[in-house]
Amino acid sequence: MGHDHGGDWAGFEQAYGVLPLDFSASVSPLGVPESVRRAVRDAVEQADRYPDPACGALRAAIGEKEGLPAAYVLCGNGAADLIYRVVLARKPRRALVTAPAFSEYESALHAAGCQVAYYPLDRDAGFVPDEGIIDAVDGMDMVFLCQPNNPTGVAVPMPLLGRVLDRCRGSGALLVVDECFADLTDQPEKITLTGALDGEGLLILKSFTKLYAMAGLRLGYCLSADGALLAAMEAVGPPWSVSGPAQAAGLAALGDTAYAQRVRALVRQQRPRLKAALEAQGMFVVPGEANYLLFQCPVDLAGPLARRGILLRNCGGFRGLDRSWYRAAVRTEADNERLINAIGEALKK
Repeated sequence: MGHDHGGDWAGFEQAYGVLPLDFSASVSPLGVPESVRRAVRDAVEQADRYPDPACGALRAAIGEKEGLPAAYVLCGNGAADLIYRVVLARKPRRALVTAPAFSEYESALHAAGCQVAYYPLDRDAGFVPDEGIIDAVDGMDMVFLCQPNNPTGVAVPMPLLGRVLDRCRGSGALLVVDECFADLTDQPEKITLTGALDGEGLLILKSFTKLYAMAGLRLGYCLSADGALLAAMEAVGPPWSVSGPAQAAGLAALGDTAYAQRVRALVRQQRPRLKAALEAQGMFVVPGEANYLLFQCPVDLAGPLARRGILLRNCGGFRGLDRSWYRAAVRTEADNERLINAIGEALKK
């Protein structure tokens, strides 16, 4: 079974016999916080108990962090779990996604028999949606937007996003905004719609995967003021979807504000340096706002870099992009230098 995602270290190890330096998965390069490691170790001692199916303590902590009631929070087995749940709960007949965008929106919608319409993002416009997306909402039951977008790293301007939300609410569509990478931008508070969670028609997705390097623990959550929608999402999924160690990890991560600040500082410092280095190699680089950069290269890089121990995400699987596009995570200075040197060697050959 194949999966069109980054982070396939197991496949890389099978093919090349070593673990890669992974630029394909856009998670914190600082690794799992020590606070989270301790919490998981302690939680394993209670692994003979079923986890709290309601994630009560975790939901309360998330609500406090987001400035929202705990009743607005639903936890899941990563954001992907919640994407499938909202589609199964809402049962849309027609839905709108951008192209390119995270593939699981489309996959979940197709699995539910939904007709999917695509709103193309233009390279020459910096992959920023234009005003036409507002009218594209008409006739839709659900709209997915990623803030900032994966794989472009570009956020929807807030005035436009607000108008899309207004149109969705006026037409009865549900706007699902994926903010899983928002916490890795320079000013997360400037691109979030959490302040608009005062009625129906909006669901926000978030995750512990990216900021806290918790991809293997599988923990995400969504926010909505629509209690009936959250109840329906909970009902269509299996019980105990969030393990005890994952719940403990989430609580520890929320309390580790120093770690989150260190990650943001590193990304803020290294992202422009990596962008400049890629451009110096002749690449067209999209000025992303998160912890990854989308760039275009006229020659194959994935194979040559893999032979040098580096896993890079080719974006040919994203609708609207071809195999000349790559996405590189923003990592430490030493890691980024290794990537740039390997690209230079590949280009020379």
